[in-house]
Formats: sequence, C-alpha cells, structure tokens
Amino acid sequence: MTALIDTVLKIRSKNAGPFWLTIDIFCGTPAAFKTVSTSLTTRTVADCFQIDEAVLKRFDITDLNVIKFSLPRPSVQGVRADRDMHGASFAHILGSLEV
Repeated sequence: MTALIDTVLKIRSKNAGPFWLTIDIFCGTPAAFKTVSTSLTTRTVADCFQIDEAVLKRFDITDLNVIKFSLPRPSVQGVRADRDMHGASFAHILGSLEV
C-alpha cells in the first residue's frame, strides 16, 4: 500500500465558510482516480477525522479526476479553540492515509 499523498498530484484543504472545511484530492490521471476512489472510503475519511460518516459529504468528479470531501469544522472559525483558521492542515492529515 502507498500513502495517498504519494499517489495523487495534490491534496488541498481550505475553508468553506466559518462552519465547514473542504478537502480536494487532485488525482491527475484516470488510473489514479480509479485507485483512490475505490480504496479511499467515506468511512475511512470519517474515522480519520473522528466524525460521524453521516455528516461527511463526498463528491467524485470523474471528468476532472478529483474527489472532494466537505466536513464540519471541529470548531467555528476564529474562536479561541480554532487551531487552524484557514483549514490548511486537514490536507496533511488525509495525505498520510494508505490507499
């Protein structure tokens, strides 16, 4: 098995408003997209971020070879408990998963 970050072109995470985060996985090729889309389950991503699978939204965009996840932020953006105001560290967490 290989780490997700070594299989795809780029993983990007960012704010999607003060309550949500978005993680984009740019696979680059149809082969990489197929590998990632079949081996990276919604359940695995939900477990990685310790959230309920029901609140995680997944979008497989075949024409672009992109997989997108949207999830609630652990805390509202900008509050004292917010450890990552821009949401950039979530891509790094996901990149270590094995596919």
